[in-house]
Amino acid sequence: MDSSQSAATAGTGVGGNGMISSQANDTAATTAVDDPKQNLNQVINSIQKNLGLLHQLSLTVSSFNAASQLPLLQRLNSLVMELDNMVKLAEKCNIQVPMEVLNLIDDGKNPDEFTRDVINSCIAKNQITKGKTDAFKGLRRHLLEELDQTFPDEVESYREIRAASAAESKRLAQAQSILPNGDMKA
Repeated sequence: MDSSQSAATAGTGVGGNGMISSQANDTAATTAVDDPKQNLNQVINSIQKNLGLLHQLSLTVSSFNAASQLPLLQRLNSLVMELDNMVKLAEKCNIQVPMEVLNLIDDGKNPDEFTRDVINSCIAKNQITKGKTDAFKGLRRHLLEELDQTFPDEVESYREIRAASAAESKRLAQAQSILPNGDMKA
């Protein structure tokens, strides 16, 4: 066993018979807190550890000889244990990934394209909604001008009612944001 192999197996808790002691993995699994961010970080760390184990395993397999059989078994056992640990940690994470993102990754594309497309779609829908809102405001303004020329007294009373209603709405909104002790809600 060369120095890189012995250093790699020293940190994995490998026993003399090629089996991994699950002591390190069990403590990582039992200390998980219900904090979603911490759970996600633990899964990410486990994924990175699996990638490192896969790299070590590929190096061992690429230069395989009779003497490297034990390190190969140790690394396979390490990989199986870490995959099991990753599955246990992942059960505590509730992350939903859209199928479109997975399809982009399967197609070899950057998943950021999905984010860009969603943002562009939201911008386009926002512009359409803003255009409709502006059109209705213009129609309202035009109708009020026409009504003001035809029925000036009724339009004036309508504007007074609207102003009173707006003031009442503002007063109610302010009253709801004031706490019983006089402080304002943030």
